[in-house]
Amino acid sequence: MDYIEVRLGFSEGEEFLSDLLSDSLGKIGFEMFTNEGLTLLAYCPSALFDEKQLKRVLTEFEFKKNIAYSSQLIKAQNWNENWEKNFFEPIIIGQECVICSSFHKNVPKAAYKILIDPKMSFGTGHHETTALMLHEILKVDLNGKSVLDMGCGTAVLAILAAMKGASPVVGIDIDEWAYNNSLENIRLNGVEGVSILLGGASLLIDSYYDVIFANINRNILLEDMVLYSSSLLSGGELYISGFYVEDIPILKEEAERNGLEYLSFDEKNNWATIRFIKK
Repeated sequence: MDYIEVRLGFSEGEEFLSDLLSDSLGKIGFEMFTNEGLTLLAYCPSALFDEKQLKRVLTEFEFKKNIAYSSQLIKAQNWNENWEKNFFEPIIIGQECVICSSFHKNVPKAAYKILIDPKMSFGTGHHETTALMLHEILKVDLNGKSVLDMGCGTAVLAILAAMKGASPVVGIDIDEWAYNNSLENIRLNGVEGVSILLGGASLLIDSYYDVIFANINRNILLEDMVLYSSSLLSGGELYISGFYVEDIPILKEEAERNGLEYLSFDEKNNWATIRFIKK
């Protein structure tokens, strides 16, 4: 299949906008996204590409106006092989967890080895927010606890939670590509008790968990905080990431408004994660 590659540039400090824009582009046929510095690369099957729709999305994007872009036709190739070769190297998290692909050789030994064939889905551990969440999972006792991985991407968080004894584990993602990739990665790792659902936060209604991990973006976290809180059991913990350190006050305020108590935060390269508890 041939693809159209669209390159969209951002300025210093606007990196978070690429995640928000990717969500909008996904609704008009774009399937794969990656970043080259301050440039977002977005890929759409050539048969589905509609430049009028692209211009409409860029015009209506509320966070930034007049986004310049360029596009080119990319002839058919093995996209997964290209992704792995160019963007995905094994990574060690906290000296306890190694994340690699099924094609990697001579992988370092660790207590937890997670195989991820990303296929352009978000969540290999290389991005600061995923790494922060993986560190939190390594620190917390999840044995026998029910866990939700909200916006699961590759399901790497759900897989590590299951490896640490969590059960049941549920992953939810609104993106069909991520949904299918999560199912593949669960099979690849042979973990049990993990189910993946396709959809959004509305799936949380009448569902309850001991621990929720939500690695999404600031605006979605703010919008769905009420559902995260209502889905937490008493004494349950919420871990959120996908935002900058300067976003902590507004997220903390919204969480406390919904009955959650702030516990702690961590940060890496100005990306942050926050931990709350439901009293």
